[in-house]
Amino acid sequence: MKNVFTLIAFLSLFFSCAAQEKTKESLVQSTQKETSTRPKLVVGIVVDQMRYDYLTRFESKFGKGGFMRMINEGFNCKNNHFNYVPTYTGPGHASVFTGTTPKYHGIISNNWYDKEIKQSVYCAQDDNVESVGTETTAGKMSPNRMLTTSVADENRLFTQMRGKTIGIAIKDRGAILPAGHTANAAYWFHGKNEGVWITSTFYRNDLPKWVKDFNSSDAVESYLKVWDTYQPIETYVESGSDLNNYEKGFKGKETATFPYDLAALKDENDGFDVLKATAYGNSLTVDFAVAAIEGEALGKDDDTDVLTVSFSSTDYVGHNFGVNSKEIEDTYIRLDRDLERFFNYLDENVGEGEYTVFLTADHGAVDVPAYLQSVKIPAGYLDYNDRKERFQKFLNEKYGTADIVENVSNNQLFFNKEKLKELKLDIHEVEQALVDEQISYPNIAKVYTATAMNSTNFTSGIEALLQNGFNQKRSGDVIVVDDIAYIAYGRTGSTHGSGLNYDTHVPLLFFGKGIKHGQTYEKTVIPDIAPTISALLGISFPNGSIGDVLGFVIK
Repeated sequence: MKNVFTLIAFLSLFFSCAAQEKTKESLVQSTQKETSTRPKLVVGIVVDQMRYDYLTRFESKFGKGGFMRMINEGFNCKNNHFNYVPTYTGPGHASVFTGTTPKYHGIISNNWYDKEIKQSVYCAQDDNVESVGTETTAGKMSPNRMLTTSVADENRLFTQMRGKTIGIAIKDRGAILPAGHTANAAYWFHGKNEGVWITSTFYRNDLPKWVKDFNSSDAVESYLKVWDTYQPIETYVESGSDLNNYEKGFKGKETATFPYDLAALKDENDGFDVLKATAYGNSLTVDFAVAAIEGEALGKDDDTDVLTVSFSSTDYVGHNFGVNSKEIEDTYIRLDRDLERFFNYLDENVGEGEYTVFLTADHGAVDVPAYLQSVKIPAGYLDYNDRKERFQKFLNEKYGTADIVENVSNNQLFFNKEKLKELKLDIHEVEQALVDEQISYPNIAKVYTATAMNSTNFTSGIEALLQNGFNQKRSGDVIVVDDIAYIAYGRTGSTHGSGLNYDTHVPLLFFGKGIKHGQTYEKTVIPDIAPTISALLGISFPNGSIGDVLGFVIK
């Protein structure tokens, strides 16, 4: 009997150990499976100045492999908005990748008045670094003014710096801010008489061989050709007449109409910079992105890499020709083909189903006000000179000097605090007096004080957007909001910057590994993007992130 009990005890111990080993093996397999769900490459795409309705307006002209592939295989957030003002390129790119707003990341505009050094600064400017790839100062740039981490930074930290980050854009700020502080490199296009991709010593001291090879090839020169419509121009019924009074065009060409001989126009339009305001600038960006994936071996190991790509030319074309132009339509038709080419390359070289892409914009744009006026929609142009004269007269009459305001920029008034003390003026009383004065001017809709931004918790309306864009140390003392569809700009082409739907409503598409197929009309906001990608990767959120994870997007 004793032998029987001994046998039972032995068998019980054996099966218990076996069960534990099986459980352990299952846990290992589960961990491996969880790790394998991470994409090998995340591609974050920003299309500069892309309104949401470009997706729907030009849908019939798109192929199946670009925008429509993202929609048909991925997830479409149809009610996606910026939740702050101002809607400019620098703040937009920073917000997409940091998951927060200018209130926290500090990029309050493309350029802003620095209250400490009392001069205007540029969002990517860095006088402590040197240009790499050019002898000009075009490379003296870095993310030094951005105060928070990006999702790319957090991926670098999570992978112990093994996961690479490369940022690419025609514009320096479009390459630098998304890539964050820890990027292996960011590259941007320097046109003029050089036509090369450059970087700065913030990242490295020389260009890698693959960039040198690209710059020495004929890739850039090959786009100095005729830009004509991709499809017959008579089929472009989604846009206005090719010949109209609302477009600027290029120097050296009498009308802003197709076709454009870029080789012939080059010399009168800043050399290779002519490419920036054409659809070919986007094609060049894809060419360089492909070279970067090959040159940096992105997506080739178990550590997720991040590639940020900003298509800057859509913004240049919009500023030049406007929202309703044939040039804008052709640019998006061609961008759609470039995206298809890019996705096909990713399928072949990273692996179909092994990468994740998101696509959004840094802001939208308003229709050319002169055009809106022609169809009886309220719109117009701001006379800043008249506003300045009236304001200085008011300051001199009320305070005996105009020096109490040391700067006016980005629709903000900056006080000279030393002058206020010298005149023994109460700052809050001056704030309110300036609000009362400014609101009386034509085409000013609302005026707010810094005190209101700092002391009141706004939860809706333009007030909430202004507050999300207000950085206490960097923003001004009085904030002005202009009338709807009134801009400080020429009568040709268009611009952006407001908190209105034409500037805030932009696409948000997710596609690839770990992404569900579907769509939503639920409101999403730009700061939701970075935490959603962080959740997909299982990494820390950017350190200033205030957005929500869009769980309905992730498998």
